[in-house]
Amino acid sequence: MVKYFEYPRDREGLVRAFKRAHQPSPEVVVAVEKIIRAVEREGDRAVIRFTKKFDGVALTPETLRVSSEVCRRAWRSLENTLAQALTLAKERIERFHRKQLRKGYVLRSSGMQLEQRVRPLSRVGVYVPGGRAVYPSTVLMNAIPAIIAGVREILIVTPPVHDHPEQFTPFAVAHLIGLGKNVFQVGGAQAVAALAFGTETIPQVDKVVGPGNIYVATAKRLLYGQIDIDSVAGESEVLIIADKTARPDFLAADLLAQAEHTGGETVVLVGIGADFDFDAVQRELRVQLQNAPRRKQALSSLRRSGFFVRVATPEEAVEVAELKAPEHLEIMTRAPEKLADRICNVGAIFLGAFTPEAVGDYIAGPNHVLPTGGTARFFSPLGVDAFLKSSNVLRYEPKQLEKDAPFVIALAESEGLYAHAESVRIRTKKRAK
Repeated sequence: MVKYFEYPRDREGLVRAFKRAHQPSPEVVVAVEKIIRAVEREGDRAVIRFTKKFDGVALTPETLRVSSEVCRRAWRSLENTLAQALTLAKERIERFHRKQLRKGYVLRSSGMQLEQRVRPLSRVGVYVPGGRAVYPSTVLMNAIPAIIAGVREILIVTPPVHDHPEQFTPFAVAHLIGLGKNVFQVGGAQAVAALAFGTETIPQVDKVVGPGNIYVATAKRLLYGQIDIDSVAGESEVLIIADKTARPDFLAADLLAQAEHTGGETVVLVGIGADFDFDAVQRELRVQLQNAPRRKQALSSLRRSGFFVRVATPEEAVEVAELKAPEHLEIMTRAPEKLADRICNVGAIFLGAFTPEAVGDYIAGPNHVLPTGGTARFFSPLGVDAFLKSSNVLRYEPKQLEKDAPFVIALAESEGLYAHAESVRIRTKKRAK
């Protein structure tokens, strides 16, 4: 069910196993390019046509936007415990992300003032998967940092809901966070293109965030530059470092929790020491799979991208984690903090036996939009900064310009940019007169 490696003996094989295909097929790229071009040219008409073709729903310009009353009814229809859970998650996400808000700075001296000025983006689009998927947490994690950043307008797009939209939980969350008037029932590449260019009904945005299928991800990739994006997300992943103190049933449960998404996730268990019992974990996997509602998806992930890796020492476990740069890293060892302090390439770290990755997905507060596919080497979790931009503001007094002029002129002329030099020289000549 799961592939077995020993590290460092099998290092090369492990490196190959960790590599994932990040590029969409040429057929997908061509299809998405056609959709993008059509939406750019035709606006609402193309969006409505593709929605009918791909989602089987006939819309009009008037019905592209979801009624705020539908969102309000969706909130009122929630079972009480779920409503409490969403409210608690909202509060904790807000509390965690408020700490991230930055305001810029000013440096002053006698002859000049230098400033970094921070402003929010004007308008942002949040893509929320639909169809058979229901992800209210996506709305919370993507929209709340934008709200805290001060984004003036936040739009939500999601594929049309075929049955009982007043029971669609993401609509309820839109109402909870005050965005019930800003929801559009449009999905796929056509939704991303509509946000990127604007249509008669859907306003143009500066940035699109949120997960989606290969067509959504490809549209985001192709439209980057026309808009900013959060990232081009790959399949989800977890790497667990454990020693013999870890419970096999906990380890199996957490591997399955990640494996059940779509059937293509990477799940890695790194066991420390010759006495680590992978067989016990394998037995637990079989037991828990018997009654798993998403057994088919979990089995697919385990068979395609499930890995057991035995290492001799904690130091080697750190090496494997750094090699993978996982989206989620769980550490179930005697001293998890010591290992965590040495790992740099990771999206989020979950310490100890009682911090399953699921708490980060939903209720703890840190963002669950994390870098995947090894991009934790250079990407960070989604946060308030993603919705801010900065500008530099400079002001020179005449005496300071005179003081700096020889150095500016020397550098400009060394690069062959003589008009740059002259733009400074002309000001100092005039003062000399």
